[in-house]
Amino acid sequence: MMTRVSTLVALVALVAPLAGQSRTDAEITTKIRQEENAHSKIMHTLHVLTDVYGPRVTGSPSLKAAGEWAITEMTSWGFSNGRLEPWDFGHPGWVNERLTAHIVAPVKDALVAEVLAWTPGTNGVVAAPAYQLSLPERPTPAELTAFLDSAKDQVKGRIVLAGKHVFVPVNFEPPAKRRPDDQVRQQYDPNNPNAGQFGRGRGGRGDQPPPPMTASEINRRVDEFLVANGARLRVNDAGREHGQIIAFNNRTYDLAKAVPTVVLRNEDYGRISRILADGTRVELEFDIVNKEYPEGRTAYNAIAEIPGSDKKDEVVMLGGHLDSWHSATGATDNAIGCATMMEAARILKAIGVTPRRTIRVALWSGEEEGILGSQAYVKEHFGSFEQQKPEYATLVAYLNIDSGTGRARGASVFGPPSAAAIIRDALAPFADLGVVGASATTSRNVGGTDSTAFNNAGLAGIGFGQDPIEYNTHTHHTNLDTYERVVEDDVRASAIEIAATLYQLAMREEMLPRLPATQMPPLPKPSTAQ
Repeated sequence: MMTRVSTLVALVALVAPLAGQSRTDAEITTKIRQEENAHSKIMHTLHVLTDVYGPRVTGSPSLKAAGEWAITEMTSWGFSNGRLEPWDFGHPGWVNERLTAHIVAPVKDALVAEVLAWTPGTNGVVAAPAYQLSLPERPTPAELTAFLDSAKDQVKGRIVLAGKHVFVPVNFEPPAKRRPDDQVRQQYDPNNPNAGQFGRGRGGRGDQPPPPMTASEINRRVDEFLVANGARLRVNDAGREHGQIIAFNNRTYDLAKAVPTVVLRNEDYGRISRILADGTRVELEFDIVNKEYPEGRTAYNAIAEIPGSDKKDEVVMLGGHLDSWHSATGATDNAIGCATMMEAARILKAIGVTPRRTIRVALWSGEEEGILGSQAYVKEHFGSFEQQKPEYATLVAYLNIDSGTGRARGASVFGPPSAAAIIRDALAPFADLGVVGASATTSRNVGGTDSTAFNNAGLAGIGFGQDPIEYNTHTHHTNLDTYERVVEDDVRASAIEIAATLYQLAMREEMLPRLPATQMPPLPKPSTAQ
């Protein structure tokens, strides 16, 4: 008897969300679920984008090849008008081809490191004594100059550890991998005056005043110092637990303005630092091969479409950024986002949907360097609210996912509350998958992910919020961001939810409501932060 009751309860939970749908919509919802559950291609797409083409640094041959493969794959699914759309990155491409790192005295052991992007190689094996440059905390420009002047004679011919060892305490209260349902409901509750406050915002400094120099200013000064005074190599402390390494880039993109640079895992950096503190000489050895690609100054966004019918001149876009950092294969950031959006569109094609509006998949480059590829696309095709191009009037919305492997829990929609209500209704049949709703935003700030490039132009960017899983704690930009960290059940659920949302936007009679001119916020002032 208990088994029959449990089965009935489960059936009601699945069927109840369909009660408010038309028969046609309910049938489509069922077909979407069945297609993804029976014939999913999402993990195969992820495999190719990561294992075959990862990492995918902007301007690199592997990123361009990944885009070409994605276009070919979508074409095989029946998509059309596949193309690479160029934009001006303005910097040469860069690839790390080889890295070996060892401590050779007073002990012999391998070290775990990643190369900083857009830095030079070593031109062969470099073996040299280590020197720790213990930088002052929160220095003024004058204090930093005085300190560096005092160390000039110490760095020539040395491998320089730039900074003190970072103490990383054991975390006794790690964050949950799933967000609490009540918190997510509050975020996407249209009646909650604080809805939307759980986004991608950065923590503040509290009551501490800003430092006299930014971290990027200090880094630039140290790089100039090491180049001018003949250092052989720079070593940075990763400053993270359990061997995690985040290696970004030399922000000048000019290899002549930096010495070969690696980011060393915190545990190895600490070991070397402690041995040096004993007064013992430490010898290190590195072999780094990096390569520049001048043709990388032109980068590409990968585009493919499912043509519309009676409203074919109107477009619904979806996508994610295909570029990644180089320390791993860029699985959770953001190959799985690209695979999810490709899959959502594939599902509709596979179940025989003929969309009224054109569906356009876009896989961006240059996101990691500042949301560059999507901003270039928006500028080229749509312009902005203040300077509209003809295509501006044709875009219904752009859907984006870019926060790892966690299932989509809700959506942030740029526009009036009525636009968010339409997305909320489209997601309602999938409460059993953990999605709770949608909330409106009117922020035109660019940052965090590519949907904000559309928001900035006054267009309907729709960003999906997700369960964190291990994104912020382990994989985001780190050397652990690989295929193995993706949860298949979660990403399939996201593909189902997004496919259904895409269907509604492509088929409904009216376009998504936009903010009227009287309610459009002004463009934010350009940031002066470094």
